[in-house]
Amino acid sequence: MWSLCRAAVWALSLLALAAHGAVVAPANTPSAANEDVQVDDATLLIGFAGPLSGPNMGVGRSMRNGAQLAIDEVNRRGLRIAGKVYRLKLLSQDDRADPVTAEYVARYLASQHVLAVVGHWTSGTSLVAAPVYHAAGVIQVTPSAMSRKLTALSYPRIFRTIPNNESMGRWSAQYAVGKLGVRTVVTIDDRTPFGQGLAEQFAQEIQAQGAQVVGRYSVSDKTSDFNAPLLQARKQAPDLIFFGGLDWQAAVLVKSIRRLKLEARFMAAAGTVGLPFLMGTGVDANGTLVLEPGPPEDKMPGWKSFRQRYSEGFDSNIDLYSVFAYEAAQAIIEGLRQAGSTDPDAVARAMHRLRFEGVSGPVAFNQEGDLLNPSFTMYEVKDQRWAAVTRLHGLPR
Repeated sequence: MWSLCRAAVWALSLLALAAHGAVVAPANTPSAANEDVQVDDATLLIGFAGPLSGPNMGVGRSMRNGAQLAIDEVNRRGLRIAGKVYRLKLLSQDDRADPVTAEYVARYLASQHVLAVVGHWTSGTSLVAAPVYHAAGVIQVTPSAMSRKLTALSYPRIFRTIPNNESMGRWSAQYAVGKLGVRTVVTIDDRTPFGQGLAEQFAQEIQAQGAQVVGRYSVSDKTSDFNAPLLQARKQAPDLIFFGGLDWQAAVLVKSIRRLKLEARFMAAAGTVGLPFLMGTGVDANGTLVLEPGPPEDKMPGWKSFRQRYSEGFDSNIDLYSVFAYEAAQAIIEGLRQAGSTDPDAVARAMHRLRFEGVSGPVAFNQEGDLLNPSFTMYEVKDQRWAAVTRLHGLPR
């Protein structure tokens, strides 16, 4: 039970959210977000939380659709647990990729007694929501949040279906030094848990590999002005500039690098591979490097079938994170099956023991909820197209 002070603060925060238009409704209903969802005792609610409006709604909707596809498929087959057939229902919420909204969304989903949540999209929103789900006994499986801080919380019901940013940063740095021969590096990050954590791990591994970090800079995650760090970087003449942040800023940054005539190679964070980056950069994108989670789509064992089923069910964009959201929902479903129970703690324990074939390959978790044997692909822009150049497996040493 909240204290009176806590309740008052929360009420004021809801008024502030409403004033900014941030109080959200369930994405599949026109009703207010604080309205209870009515289900019978043979229905299990699974939550989804991600950006379903605003500039990031494309990836949010593709993730929601991936989770919905997994649920639709199991409902058609029937999910029998301890002799009883259950139906799953996805309760979707728009967190707008905003940490303040994400906490409100998490409290709403917990109040609806969801068994588990697929979400959130960013590390910042996931970290804010995680304590809420933990306190409510809700399983959280993120298909996209990479911050190591998330699984380092050691909550027993938290998982992710992509690698964490520590492994991404280490592999990126090892590739830069070992394959590209980079000796000097500048890092720029967006001050978010994802971007800053990734840049820090990249810088640490660059130094461990015997190369030099000649400059480290941070900017707002909302800025499009990179002149200050780049003018400093031009004096340092690095072999490579690494950016920890989202794709839209990476597009602005690489164009700024070319405009200022820096000769450095450019490496961006996971999530950059896709059409939006290419459309925003043109020929300036050529040579850009990005390490993404998972194998290339055409090397995923279940990709062709998944793409067909997705296209038959939805008319919106499909991307890499659709796959990881589908696998997140799969993990919850397989956990229910193996636990033979709808108790969240029993399901979470079963999920820690899981090993199943997902769209991208085998899925299994370690004791902290991270992927046991993650895979990665390094992409490079060649002739204004993304091309897979190297596949990597397992955790870097």
